[in-house]
Formats: sequence, structure tokens, C-alpha cells
Amino acid sequence: MARKSGKKRKRAGRTIRHMLLLTVIGIAGIAGWNWLNTHPQHNPFAPLDLRDPIGWATARKLIALKSDTQECRAVLDHSEVAYAVLPATGEGACARPDRTQLEAFPLAPGTPTLTCPVATALELWRTKSVDQAALEYLGGEVVRIEHMGAFNCRRMRGSGSGGGWSEHATANAIDISAFELADGRRITVLDDWDGDADRAGFLRAIRDDACGVFATVLSPDFNAAHADHFHLDQSSRWVGVCR
Repeated sequence: MARKSGKKRKRAGRTIRHMLLLTVIGIAGIAGWNWLNTHPQHNPFAPLDLRDPIGWATARKLIALKSDTQECRAVLDHSEVAYAVLPATGEGACARPDRTQLEAFPLAPGTPTLTCPVATALELWRTKSVDQAALEYLGGEVVRIEHMGAFNCRRMRGSGSGGGWSEHATANAIDISAFELADGRRITVLDDWDGDADRAGFLRAIRDDACGVFATVLSPDFNAAHADHFHLDQSSRWVGVCR
């Protein structure tokens, strides 16, 4: 009889422990969900809003927009970003059905037309990374971002005539080379990547942040061909490449 009683107590003890464990898991789950709801940049289910900070889920949300141009433009509308839609052009591997141009972005020379996902990521990167890093590292405001082009109907460098097409072939990429501050200072990838500590820190910080909004980010750390610029694209082939 005593033996049976002991078994019952053990079973009761295990049941209580299981209930306590389930309770703790439930509380943790509710707390985690509440935290995600107050941090939409980390919540993969929350709608993308470019006014939110860059978070764990941001890049995936932006890359997903590549297959839904209308949703991408809805994100720009919802985030109150001024842009223009240009007529489709090109053919074959260089067809550009999605031509989106940011209207209030300080790009030079001129504002190129891009795919909507690249334009969207570029706007988020500027407002949530470049502008803030410039204040932190350089104590100044960025008034101009220089680029080396977006559209170029070509295959990937070094791939030969039978290699894959570059993301530039559809303007799904842009190369950024320099930043000009309100006080006239100019920070270039070529001259400052390994230069003054504050300038180099600024460039490395915004390169790292770019990896949170673009599928592919290539910098001077990648190879000599990128010694003078950041290559930023929304390729679905190379998601997560950050060098």
C-alpha cells in the first residue's frame, strides 16, 4: 500500500512540474509575442513600414517585395515616400517592367530608376542608417550620396558571354561611391575605407546596416573590384551575402 502511495505522489509531482513548465512556456510565449508587436522591425508578420528601425525581419520583407511590385509601391505610399513610376522598357534579360524613381532622395549625378525593392531599401538605409551614422561618427548631415550607376545591360563581371546576368541588367542594383556632408566634407569609399578612424567607422557602420535591408552587399572587403564603391542589390540568388 505504501509503495502504491509513493508511486501516486511521484506521478502527482511530475504532473505539477509539467503544468508549471507549460505555464512558464505560455507566459514566455505571450511576453515574446507582445514584444514583437511593439518591435515590428523584428516581427516577420508585421507590415513593413519604412519609418520603423532596421530589424531582424526587415531584409526578408524587402526581398519578398521583388515578386510583388504593387505591394512594394503600397509600402512606399504607406511610409509617405515620394516616388515616380516610369514606363516599362527594355527586352529579354534586360527588360525593366518595374522602373521606380525616388523623388526626394539626394542622389548624384541624377536620380536613377531602380526596381521598387531597391528604391525602398535605399530609402530605409538612408534614413535609418546613413543619416544617423553621419551624426554619430562625423557630427554632420549628409546632403548628397554619389552613385556610379544602377542600370547596365550586362552579365556579371568575369562570367564571360555565357555567364549569369548582373542585377544591374534590370536596375535591381546600385553602386554607391561617396557621401557629401552639409559642411562640404566628402567621404569616399576609395579614400576613406582604411583612412581616418571616424570616416572609416562611418563607412563600415553603414555597410553593416545595409546588410539588414539588401540581399547582397559587396564592399572593399569583398575584392579589389569593389575598392571604390558599395554594391547593393535585391537578388533572390545571393540572399545574405554581406562582405
